[in-house]
Amino acid sequence: MIVRTALAQINTTVGDLDGNKRKIIEAIDRATALDSGIVLFPELTITGYPPEDLLLNTGFLRENFAVLKEIAGQTARSKAMIVLGFVDFVNEIYNAAAILQRGEIKSVYRKMSLPNYSVFDERRYFSPGAHPLLVRFGEAKIGINVCEDLWVPSGPINDQTIAGANLILNLSASPFTSQKHKTRSSLLLTRAMEYSSTIAYCNLVGAQDDLVFDGRSCVAMPDGRLVVGRAFEEDLLVMDIDTDISTRYNLFEGKRKVYSKNVSIEEVTVEPSYRETASELAVRRESELSKYDELIAALELGIGDYLKKNNFERIVLGLSGGMDSSLVAALAVRAIGKNNVKGVFMPSRITSNESRRDAMELAENLGIEILEVPIESIMDSTLKALKTTFKDAAEDVTEENLQARIRGNILMALSNKFGWLVLVTGNKSEMATGYSTLYGDMAGGLAVLKDLYKTQVYMIAERLNELEEKDVIPSNVFLKAPSAELKEGQKDQDTLPPYEILDEILRFHIEEGLSAEEIVLEGFERSTVEHSLKLLRKSEYKRKQCAPGIKVSKRAFGKDWRMPITNHY
Repeated sequence: MIVRTALAQINTTVGDLDGNKRKIIEAIDRATALDSGIVLFPELTITGYPPEDLLLNTGFLRENFAVLKEIAGQTARSKAMIVLGFVDFVNEIYNAAAILQRGEIKSVYRKMSLPNYSVFDERRYFSPGAHPLLVRFGEAKIGINVCEDLWVPSGPINDQTIAGANLILNLSASPFTSQKHKTRSSLLLTRAMEYSSTIAYCNLVGAQDDLVFDGRSCVAMPDGRLVVGRAFEEDLLVMDIDTDISTRYNLFEGKRKVYSKNVSIEEVTVEPSYRETASELAVRRESELSKYDELIAALELGIGDYLKKNNFERIVLGLSGGMDSSLVAALAVRAIGKNNVKGVFMPSRITSNESRRDAMELAENLGIEILEVPIESIMDSTLKALKTTFKDAAEDVTEENLQARIRGNILMALSNKFGWLVLVTGNKSEMATGYSTLYGDMAGGLAVLKDLYKTQVYMIAERLNELEEKDVIPSNVFLKAPSAELKEGQKDQDTLPPYEILDEILRFHIEEGLSAEEIVLEGFERSTVEHSLKLLRKSEYKRKQCAPGIKVSKRAFGKDWRMPITNHY
């Protein structure tokens, strides 16, 4: 039996029930125009993902169900089986998938495996479903499950395939992290082969606050084939799936009976819409992105969606002539266009001619407007106002931080006056060690590089120049030593270990969970490790007040990192 299946990889917005409804109906119309028998959507399609504490609002829950009924009514003429995500609400709430056909809600599946790690808090809100669901679709038997149901060992796919499921439909909202798609693809192929079933996997695409969803919806077959859709953009991946492939593989290898748990299964019959033979529907072959290309794509999507979904049109950022601000400006131009990016150069008496030249060259290369707002007179008047209070105190880091805070004040004033979103330019190395100024260079609405170490920033900037086929980021920015330029002759490495060492220490501790002693055993000097981790602990109060940043690693500062500020360990 051949079933034309459409994976509707759409970019939903949390809480925009009407907007999401329009996207769902448009995708159904496109899929049915291509004679699709099944249309599959991402997890929580109607509400957007993750809806977080909106789920505690009973009005929101009822409206989400009303939208589901509207969608069912507006697709009454479609023969296709439509599978989309919504929040089921019957005393408890459930992360659910609705099966629609010819204007009816044929059945509902409730997600059984609720993730509660990393950025996921699903057990805070949802109750787990009790039974797997099997859909009888003519000669085919189809199992429906949601995201984590496939990731856990012995999930509902066990009992669905024991009951004869030869096609599994999975609705997903799996956030992007660097190279995660390789793990995801391996998992799906493993599940397809061990359960002798074809898996159609529809993932969310788009950005939501600090999360990016990369799409890459796919079909994994038990013979080891994998067809993957587009990354970081909306897509409609349509395939003719031969469900007999799964049946033949099970007959040859007969592994399904090994996994039985004898759980009761809910069954529903849906009128099938299938094809006798596969037509000349081209099988797509999407090129795989390199490690740095996918990071650039994720950051661009994160910037663009954050602006669009929060009703901003333009961004503003400080341009210092350094690497971090240069890369953020270049990414912003790629994401939203040069006319929507404003740079601000804010020199002091300490600012070098080299920094001025690099900032101006960057702005010219990008074609963006750059404003110049000197801070020296503001600094002088501030110190004059504090002169009596500071009279017996020696000059120290306070005066350095005042410069950063004046610059932050100027950027926020521009934001306030013109409605521009301020982009924070600090990187993960700085955020980790506190090498940043609270209410200064940390001020803003979105921290673009918050989850990228300084060494990664350089690599991404190098790749961005390659993609642009010219030095958009000036070559001198790569050559000069990093400096905050808050005092004469200052260099980052006056205070911090070399970034190639610091970043590895931080990565081992933050992302791999190694202790100081274990990091020393990896070949690092004990004093350097202890100093780096002490800086990390001391700056927790700063990170708690930082703008959200785009998550691209497996453990980012934000929902992934929940350390106490008051901490004596």
